[in-house]
Amino acid sequence: MRNGDSRRFERVREGYWFAPKRFGLGATPVTWQGWALTLGLVAALLADIHWLHAFVPKIVAGVALVAAYVTIAVRKTDGGWRWHWGSR
Repeated sequence: MRNGDSRRFERVREGYWFAPKRFGLGATPVTWQGWALTLGLVAALLADIHWLHAFVPKIVAGVALVAAYVTIAVRKTDGGWRWHWGSR
């Protein structure tokens, strides 16, 4: 991988919050909005674990939170989600 190749993954076009991962499937937050969404997910999951006592509602709420996060992340990823093999 050339030195300039890594910079492509750190910048995104206006309106996008996440950059695609270099290897594998997924994205990483690169703007304050992406980081705020990610930290909000962590806070919501911790609240879910702490305040919901029954097992099934805990799982349902967790799955719904993660599904909402992934939906937003996919829509806000510059270049979309697909499998990446590094610089290929």
